[in-house]
Amino acid sequence: MTMTITTSNLNGIRAAKRKGMEKWLLRHTPDVWCMQETRAPQDVLDEIFQEIGADYVEAGKVGSPGDVHAIDDVCRIKGRAGVGLVSVLPIGDPRIGLPGLDEDVDTGRWIETDVHTAQGYTVTVACVYVHAGGDGDDIKEVQKYRFLDAMTARMEQLREEAARGGRQAVVCGDFNIAHRPIDLKNAKANETTHGFLPAERAYIDKWLDEMEYVDVMRDLAGDIQGPYTWWSQRGRAFDNDAGWRLDYQFATPELAQTARGFVVDRAEEWYKRWSDHAPLSITYDV
Repeated sequence: MTMTITTSNLNGIRAAKRKGMEKWLLRHTPDVWCMQETRAPQDVLDEIFQEIGADYVEAGKVGSPGDVHAIDDVCRIKGRAGVGLVSVLPIGDPRIGLPGLDEDVDTGRWIETDVHTAQGYTVTVACVYVHAGGDGDDIKEVQKYRFLDAMTARMEQLREEAARGGRQAVVCGDFNIAHRPIDLKNAKANETTHGFLPAERAYIDKWLDEMEYVDVMRDLAGDIQGPYTWWSQRGRAFDNDAGWRLDYQFATPELAQTARGFVVDRAEEWYKRWSDHAPLSITYDV
């Protein structure tokens, strides 16, 4: 069977819903949907997740809303961060947060669960929202690197389990890092900008080169410019396609080998966007 995993930064789930997120969902209905920046309290998320379940039924993906499973983590700072995961495949053993990160600012940024296919294949899917950092803001940079360190340690554990013949894993989300010059429109002008700093990019180098994760979209697309997944709301960045690739799916090697295709669902026009990010969907033949 194939399994489609989508990752998308919503820039606020309530705002995305108002702007047409449900129309997108009815067309695409991913098997697993990782969301970042939900920025909503638990009661609002519970209600919207129920509506999403109904959307899956309307699209013919499942028989009842109860067939759609959801987990989430709300940031302890009101209106900030927040991650969620929706799956039409059975899930188990949800894990919230990263060890050693106890500050409020680090909540609502990491969830993972084991997704089970009908054929008995199990994949650990993690949904992550990395701190953005900030130019000249030492506190925000410290928060970002501290989070990246904790995330790297967890990714090492997932990789080791996969290497021993255990569950394969994919880490999906908004990493707030453009890895290479082909991952943003104006690389030269942004060499000292957070999100493209050498120290940030070095984490992705480590995941790919030392830990053997695969940047699945890049592996499928080849060394082409873009495609980007985020465009600034300022100026005419979207119209000029002056974007950044900030959203990724990093998979362990065995799972990455099953990837069959990807879609970056960039809106046709600026006013049709329901977030400043475009969803990244990858289909795996598991």
